Amino acid sequence: MNFRRVVITLTLSWLTLFVLLPHLMVLLTSILSPDSEHLVVWPITLDNYTRIFEPIYANIFWDSLLLSGTTTVICLLIGYPFAYFLSNMTPTLRVVLLFLMVVPFWTNSLIRIYAIKMIIGKKGIINSFLLTTNIIDTPLQILYTDFAVVIGLVYILLPFMVLPLMASFDKLDKNLIEVGRDLGASAVNRFIHIILPLTAPGIIAGSLMVFLPAMGMFYVADILGGAKTLLLGNVIKNQFLVVRDWPFGSAFSVFLIVLMAALLAIYHRANSYIQQKGGLDDENL
Repeated sequence: MNFRRVVITLTLSWLTLFVLLPHLMVLLTSILSPDSEHLVVWPITLDNYTRIFEPIYANIFWDSLLLSGTTTVICLLIGYPFAYFLSNMTPTLRVVLLFLMVVPFWTNSLIRIYAIKMIIGKKGIINSFLLTTNIIDTPLQILYTDFAVVIGLVYILLPFMVLPLMASFDKLDKNLIEVGRDLGASAVNRFIHIILPLTAPGIIAGSLMVFLPAMGMFYVADILGGAKTLLLGNVIKNQFLVVRDWPFGSAFSVFLIVLMAALLAIYHRANSYIQQKGGLDDENL
């Protein structure tokens, strides 16, 4: 009993010190005024939040949504069939493939992004191969484009899509698929009316786990996009480290936290709705 109290106390102390207090400091900083000498000063103001909705930041917000949404869709298109095949493989082969997917996480993501830069650069592996084989005459401009940023985001975040999908496929009752086949349902109908609804929680969870981090990975946009492509994370980083406008950077951080909370609330409502319906309508079987 004492051990349990000690563990709970240590956990709550850790969360209070390193999670709650930093967030409260960011929230307080977001309503203060910027100052070149002291970084933040009184009085309290809400101007930092109104600046978020200026046209220039609205465009950055839209670009972030577009890049993050594109990354999420690509990860879903790749991760969904991959998770499906993994769920139907032998345990040994599944462990091997999961191991190969997780191995890159043993290396810092920043180093892996620089490796991608070496692959897709003008003198990188792809262009060198295409030039050597005479497929192209001039190097392709892949690096420093939105496409390069999406490549980097997909490469880093794909496992976060696959793992929730695998959990959904593992819970999938294969007998329902057999029933649908016995009742004459085609493969497309079995997928639309059985597999897709039952794996919807994994799709939503994986999409959120990809979409939310993608909006804040400023170093991917800096390295692969050449700082020409800005995510919300880039705006926050620049306000703190370049412009030195800590109140506005904090306000943008709070805005991003609220956005994430809203998306998580949508996920919770959608997941609850799916569970209430039982994942399938009787008329679909």
